[in-house]
Amino acid sequence: MARHTYYVSVQDGSISQHRDAAAWQFQIEADDDQILQLRDYFDEQYMTDWKGFFRAHVPFLEYHYDSPNDEMDRKRKEIYTMIYELGNEETRSFIETNGLMS
Repeated sequence: MARHTYYVSVQDGSISQHRDAAAWQFQIEADDDQILQLRDYFDEQYMTDWKGFFRAHVPFLEYHYDSPNDEMDRKRKEIYTMIYELGNEETRSFIETNGLMS
């Protein structure tokens, strides 16, 4: 499958083929299947974020029962790992330097 250049914003969960379409942090080279997988990761992270929002409004639930935060950490690691694997040299260097996969 052909690979194309994409521009990714983890903060917004956006993926674009157009450099100037939106703010972005990472440049990657990916095929259609890889983009679908990354989109799925962003969608899962979005849903997990909502779970955390609702959990935050339950005052009697103790912090160590906060599985949405653990799940959010796992999702974020999956996203950064995939971006690292597909990223250009600048992307990989930034992720390594900032410890975003740990």
